[in-house]
Amino acid sequence: MKVLLTIAIFTAIMTPVKSQNKMGFDLMVKTLISGDVDTLNGESVAAMVEAGEEVAILDAREKKEFDVSHIAQSRFVGYEDFDINRLEGISKSDTVVVYCSVGKRSEDIARKIKEAGYANVYNYFGGIFDWTNRGLPVVDNKNNKTSCVHPYSKMWGIWVNNLEKCYEPR
Repeated sequence: MKVLLTIAIFTAIMTPVKSQNKMGFDLMVKTLISGDVDTLNGESVAAMVEAGEEVAILDAREKKEFDVSHIAQSRFVGYEDFDINRLEGISKSDTVVVYCSVGKRSEDIARKIKEAGYANVYNYFGGIFDWTNRGLPVVDNKNNKTSCVHPYSKMWGIWVNNLEKCYEPR
């Protein structure tokens, strides 16, 4: 697994900054997640949102990341301080999509949500990095469209291609 992650990171470093190395990105995400929670890709999540489907989109990043930018329809649930009570109002039969930066933290939270009895829970493979790299919009903590995304760290920021990397809301 470490060899695959090393290859994926090397590939990302060797890729021009403004282009998405989708193969390297996907490989990196696959090395991080276990796959024990069903995943959805960005096309599927975007199609659900665009079609106005009844779906609860949950952000499993830290609050400071959420405040910089998040998918407009999403609800903050956190990671380190995750509390199942933040799902109040979401039926256990509703479709739930959980995202983070790339898919690792969201998989952990999606697993907890499934264990709490929610039936239709999915992990967004590629997370907000994939969302923004597809050119899809994000909003800040005031619900205004923003050109920023929190990259988690400088190392993880290599996967953010279409937006500015910001550590604080603007």
